[in-house]
Amino acid sequence: MESLNRADRASQFAPFDALKGFREALEEKERIIVPKAELSEEHKEELEKKLRLLQCGCLLTVIYHHNGQYEKITGMVSKISKTSRSLTIVHTTIFFDDIRDMEGDFEELEIF
Repeated sequence: MESLNRADRASQFAPFDALKGFREALEEKERIIVPKAELSEEHKEELEKKLRLLQCGCLLTVIYHHNGQYEKITGMVSKISKTSRSLTIVHTTIFFDDIRDMEGDFEELEIF
């Protein structure tokens, strides 16, 4: 009988997923849908000010509404589109209207 290396032996005992995609379907069903919060006028103005100061290459953390929940992403801004009102952090495109809050090094660009 051939001896199996450790990785091959371990794969024999890996969990068997008889219903492919069932686990993902359960997770989707358990997901709680969170409605998009309405921001105050002051908060909207603050976000607009930050968006005007934003530049590509800035390190940014954004909390935004996506698929019925709020998500948080941190990374370098790789693209800003004023026409589509969106920004891209690495490969994630976020529309300005979906942003709840953001923090980043762009604040250093403010001129008082």
